[in-house]
Amino acid sequence: MSKHFRISGRLPVKLKELGVRVSSVLEHAGLPSGLFDQSRISLSTEEFFALWRGIGQVSPDPAIGLALGTETKAEHFDPVVLAALSTGNFGEAMRQIARYKQLSCPEELVLDAGDTEWSIHFRWLLAKEMEPAVLTDLCFAWVLAIARHGTAMRISPVRLELQRARAHAKPLERHFGCPVLFGAARNAIVFRASDTALHFVTRNAELLAMLAPQLDEELKQQRGEESFPERVRATIQRKLTGSRPKMQEIARELHISSRTLQRRLQDAGYSFQRALEEARHQLARHYLTNSLLELSETAHLLGYEDSNSFVRAFRVWEGVPPAHWRGAQREKAAS
Repeated sequence: MSKHFRISGRLPVKLKELGVRVSSVLEHAGLPSGLFDQSRISLSTEEFFALWRGIGQVSPDPAIGLALGTETKAEHFDPVVLAALSTGNFGEAMRQIARYKQLSCPEELVLDAGDTEWSIHFRWLLAKEMEPAVLTDLCFAWVLAIARHGTAMRISPVRLELQRARAHAKPLERHFGCPVLFGAARNAIVFRASDTALHFVTRNAELLAMLAPQLDEELKQQRGEESFPERVRATIQRKLTGSRPKMQEIARELHISSRTLQRRLQDAGYSFQRALEEARHQLARHYLTNSLLELSETAHLLGYEDSNSFVRAFRVWEGVPPAHWRGAQREKAAS
């Protein structure tokens, strides 16, 4: 997993087109004035969030995130999106993007398919605070832009779920063409389950055959740079969905034996229990910061038998109960 966000050189261009002073954005964000003069721009999660907060503070347009997240010209899409648009349908495209997302940032695209609905949300893996509203808007507008570009239809989701209080609902409803649920338990864009099969008119097997091997090679190289405990921790997090994964299960996911997993962790000064606790700690911060889940629900998702076990573990990690920690984060975000 990349620990930094790559910033496209298109961003300052689009900001200027939308009448937003880039220098003011950087000043509000506390970032270097020459940031966009660099050939390769890489930001930590904290800096990345500060950038988007700065855009929200400087722009007079409450829908600035929608404008920045909407792209219509194929030449402005990056290779990951071009590969996705070259697949056969909307569902395949999103799965492709989810696979390669980790190439560019510590962010995960989470796809949750049910019988009737298909939800998409973003997980900020190294975040210590809730993402800015402008960034949330941009991400969901970006997903919708890919869907509409690929299908050549004005597809609309079933609804948009936002954790924030109701504000500027009209631009959102108009852009997405669906109801917006404010004060929700999560930030998510929800489509019909059948939308995953929507055919992409942009399908291009030859382009996909050219792009996919390049992206796979980059992904392989990046995974090679990732430490073994980091790989184990990331695998544990993908399996923490209501039960505590066993060492044998994680070893199978990594295509190695349990003995090899244990030995390689020991060589790195780790134990499986330590990797598990670090994975839980990281996810706990994410759930408490980015969702309105009850503590009992969070405990369940992290594989704890009850809330008390989770509270005790969180006290060890952060020195305070999870409810107090969550309250402090919200006060910080509101200030």
